[in-house]
This record gives sequence, structure tokens and C-alpha cells, in this order.
Amino acid sequence: MHTYGVRDVEKLLRLSRGTIRSLIASGFVTPARGPRGAWRFSFQDLIVLRTAQALADANVPPRRITKSMRELRRHLPDTMPLSGISIAAEGDRVVVREGDSRWQAESGQYVLGFGGDPADGSLSVIERQADVESNAQQWFAKGVALEREDVDGALEAYEHAISADPAFLDAFINLGRLLHDARRFAKAERVYTDAIQHCGNDPVLLFNLGVLLGDMDRGPEAMKAYETALRGDPDLADCHYNLSLLYEKFAKPKEAIRHMARYRMLIGARAK
Repeated sequence: MHTYGVRDVEKLLRLSRGTIRSLIASGFVTPARGPRGAWRFSFQDLIVLRTAQALADANVPPRRITKSMRELRRHLPDTMPLSGISIAAEGDRVVVREGDSRWQAESGQYVLGFGGDPADGSLSVIERQADVESNAQQWFAKGVALEREDVDGALEAYEHAISADPAFLDAFINLGRLLHDARRFAKAERVYTDAIQHCGNDPVLLFNLGVLLGDMDRGPEAMKAYETALRGDPDLADCHYNLSLLYEKFAKPKEAIRHMARYRMLIGARAK
């Protein structure tokens, strides 16, 4: 079974190392240990990590998250099914959608959809059809699963996800990163520019754009992207580091020292 390292989880799920540690400490996942003691995460771990964080962000109570994640893990397959999986908080419930089936994570009970109008006696149980959002999520999940084995297939899957949902930030970020890694710089830049237009100034998106512009020897534009990213998230440590190097390159020592100091402070805080 394929496993993922911490850096893979950071890139694929856009979770910080501190968040990953916190979710492990809370007992949501128990990753295996590699030959040198490094954490190795399964496909199931990735699903649980992303879901637990999303539910916490949605203010679902911790006790309910823990119970839901325990039940969710029992039902998850070892790999992503062709039908795809979508997980969401619906009121105070955690509901999983797998293809046309929906089940409640805490109890494992299936959730039925109803259509028609009770007023005219036309109430009936229906199978839920994949809507735009679930279709985009399925393509995104396929892209994540293909990244290591079939880059072209992953690129195509992310493009499909964006076609289904033009404001799908994570798909834009992953697509741009893969294109950047493949040194398809011009196309990667177009992807990031489109993403900003549709999704706004997301800090991670702008950070990735800054890295790309730096690799294209467009330092001043990269600095502008990093500065904009930091206005959205002042704690992006790598952003401070890259900015420090650029300011040093452009003979601005005060700014270089300021950003390097901030970088070291943030890294030191995470190590505690």
C-alpha cells in the first residue's frame, strides 16, 4: 500500500506541520513509522486529517469530530473509489457521500434523499445525483491520487475539477504546482493568474506564484507576490525566508534582516 511522508501531506492537503502534529496528538490518526522513524501516512490517514481539520474549522464540537472520525476510518477503503468520496458537516452531523450513497459518519447509517412535494402527495425517495461541487471534488481526489504515478493524468484531473468549479482554489494550487515542477512556467503563471481572478488573494496561492516568478528570474514581481501573501498570512515562514533572500540580492539589508528574523522566530515557535 502506498504511503505518504509529512512533506507529501503538507503539499497535498495544505496543512502546516504544526497542524499535522496537533491532529496526531489528538488521536485522529496514528501514522506508521518509516525506517528512520519518520511518519508515514496511509490514504485513509490523509482523508481523516483533511476532514478533521475541515470539521474543526466549521466549529463542529471536538467530541463529535473524534467519534465521527473513528467511524469514518472503519468505513474508508484503502484507496479512493472510482465514485469518489465527499465529506461535509450538515448541521450537527458529519455526512459522507460515496457515489450516490450518503451515510452518517457517527452511526454509519445511510442518509436518504427525498424529492417531490408532500402537499400534493408526490413524496418519494430518490438517489442523489452528482452535482457540480461533488463532480469537482471527485476530479480533485483523482488528481491527488495520480500525482506520483501519472503527472499528465493528474494535470488533466485538476483541469476537469476547475472546469466543474471555476473557484476551486485547491485544484488551482495543485495544478500550478505540478506545472511549475514540470518547468512549464508560462502555463503555471496563467493558472495562478486565473486563480487570483476567481479565488482572490489567497496567501498560499500568492506564495506559490512568488516561487514561480523567482524561478523565472522576475525578482521584483516575486517580492510583490510574497508581500501580498504576508498581508493575508503574516506567519508564512517560508515566505519570510524567500523574501529575505530576495531583499539581500537586491541590496536591501534592513528588509532582509527583518524577514530572516521573523522566519527564525516562526520556525523556533513550531519546534517547541
